[in-house]
Amino acid sequence: MTTRPGGPPSGGRRSPRNRGDDGAGPPRVSGRRGGRPPAGGDRVGRSDRAGRDGAARRGPAADSAPVRPAARDRRSSGAAGRTPSAARRPARTEAASVRRLPTASTGRPGRSRRTSGGGPRRPRPSFRRADPMRRLNAGLLAIAFVLSLFAGRLVQLQTIDSEVYTARALQQRLHKLELPAVRGDITDAEGHPLAKTVEARAVFADPHLIKPEQRQRIVSALAPLLGLEADWLLKKISTPNSRFVYLARGIAPDQGRMVEALRLPGIDTLPEYRRIYPNDDLAAGVIGFVNRDGKGGAGLEWALDSQLAGKDGWQRVEISPTGQHIPMGQDSKQPPVPGKGVRLTLLRDLQAHAQQAIEKQVKATGADNGSVIVMEPRTGRILAMASAPGYDPNRYSEADNWRNPVVEDAYEPGSTNKVITAAAVLEKGGVTPDTVYRVPYSIRRYDRVFHDSSPHPTRRMTFAGVLAKSSNVGTILASETITDQELYGYLRAFGFGEKTGVGLPGETPGQLKPPSQWSGTDRYPISFGQTVSVNALQMASVYATIANGGVRVTPTLVAGTIGPDGRFTPSPEPARRRVISERTADEIIRMLEGATGAEGTAPAAAIPGYRVAGKTGTAEIVNPRCGCYKGGGYTASFAGFAPADDPQLVVQVVLQKPTKGSHYGGDIAAPVFRDVMSFALKTRKIPPTGGTAPKIRIYARD
Repeated sequence: MTTRPGGPPSGGRRSPRNRGDDGAGPPRVSGRRGGRPPAGGDRVGRSDRAGRDGAARRGPAADSAPVRPAARDRRSSGAAGRTPSAARRPARTEAASVRRLPTASTGRPGRSRRTSGGGPRRPRPSFRRADPMRRLNAGLLAIAFVLSLFAGRLVQLQTIDSEVYTARALQQRLHKLELPAVRGDITDAEGHPLAKTVEARAVFADPHLIKPEQRQRIVSALAPLLGLEADWLLKKISTPNSRFVYLARGIAPDQGRMVEALRLPGIDTLPEYRRIYPNDDLAAGVIGFVNRDGKGGAGLEWALDSQLAGKDGWQRVEISPTGQHIPMGQDSKQPPVPGKGVRLTLLRDLQAHAQQAIEKQVKATGADNGSVIVMEPRTGRILAMASAPGYDPNRYSEADNWRNPVVEDAYEPGSTNKVITAAAVLEKGGVTPDTVYRVPYSIRRYDRVFHDSSPHPTRRMTFAGVLAKSSNVGTILASETITDQELYGYLRAFGFGEKTGVGLPGETPGQLKPPSQWSGTDRYPISFGQTVSVNALQMASVYATIANGGVRVTPTLVAGTIGPDGRFTPSPEPARRRVISERTADEIIRMLEGATGAEGTAPAAAIPGYRVAGKTGTAEIVNPRCGCYKGGGYTASFAGFAPADDPQLVVQVVLQKPTKGSHYGGDIAAPVFRDVMSFALKTRKIPPTGGTAPKIRIYARD
């Protein structure tokens, strides 16, 4: 079979798609010869070119019939082998190469039907959809990426950071609960409780479990029940990022049960202990109190807190988000160690009597405050230490102050200090109790004039008489037999200028300047107890030293401790040191017996059947407004011991700034001494010695 150039194979049928020689020419239309387009076809192509161009690019309209290939012209072989000129001619324009679209009515190429509006109908566009495999692959890729992120995070949580998150989760569930130790009791020397620990409750909140709308209801219910301020309570239960805050501690068990009965969300109680003082204000200045945090706040409760408190324990438990204890969760525990009990040297009955006596006298004299001390001179044990006004440690927050004036207040001792001058001049000045001095009412030294407490004519007095009559001028005359340094040395030896060692907090050492800081006239008032200050216990220790034959024993309040097993451990023996000779001490004791005799300054201190030795004191108080003694008031005091020939007890009484009646120590302090000493001698079952007091020669014979 041969093929004619540019035409179909000779003798064969034409291809259904009858194209030109190059396959790019316009298709033949059936029923036409020579391949010419129908009449008017060219015009149609021009007029509707724009519409057909778009249709040719996009394909036939959806409602048009498909274009069929032109039928082969079966004429003569000559005509059949001839290629139409139009087919051989290349397309002159883009429109000429586009197939004619059949109309909707005839299915043949021609003019498009017009719409009712007169315009041609535009063929519907066709959309080419993307390859579905490409879409599927893209979706799978996106899903794989997201899953890889989740997988990476899962690997981080379960492997890389697993320990960190496990620890954080456990920390959120774990709660550490305090297990308070039982505080040791404080008892008197015979075991009577002065401070004890009883069962109590603590109220706490878990702010995490309290919703904001529940807070006001909780405040309204708890504030009046626990005596708390509403604003403070609201702030506590609103604490952010907290699972445990205390709202109240040490409440009575009955109050705790009332709180539990309210069933408030996030509110619960814990068992703990509360400190009580069964004797109310008895020895409050000595014992002190325990504050709301369970810590000692004053007195021995503060000073011995480490021994009394013991060591708190703890317990870690797992708590669910709803506040429930997880039974099988982690539970570790450190048991608490109970505190040691403390046994004091105080005697409850004697303490109570001394306190009543000083309270009564403070009220009767209008004094600012007063104190009484009862000591054993041979052991240094303090049997009573009372002060007024006091306070109830069960309600310590209502008290104006918690001070113990016995050790915390410094005062000028006045004439009670003359026993130290007497000891110094007897040992260093060559003076004896019978040494005679010509004693006027007043005396000038340099630019100052010193005088006795009351006017009197010039008299010849023995040194024993000077001490019995408490003459300031006679004491100055005797003190001139020793040097400033010697006087200072004896003051220091008796304990001036240093703490007593009793162990009470807030103790003042008083004031005693060295001789290098004395002015030209300081030594004279120092000799009779002015321009120097001490606390009441220091002064009581001076008389205990004399009563003990010149040996000073450190004052002691704590007899020992009691362990959790009930075993008593005594305190170490107090320090002792000799201050003056026993002979000097005996001479001073005999001289002091004269002060309580009929011619002395304190006959009100005498106790029938007992020999009593002691000394009065009436000292002016410095007025801070002017730095002078004018208008500052007085300190009235008395210190003594009995029986004088075998001293067993020492009693020191001090009244500050009495405003009613007399301000002399012999008038208002000596009666308190007699009352307390009499009771102490009876309770301690100390009988009279039966001895007779020696007569003291007060005035010299002419």
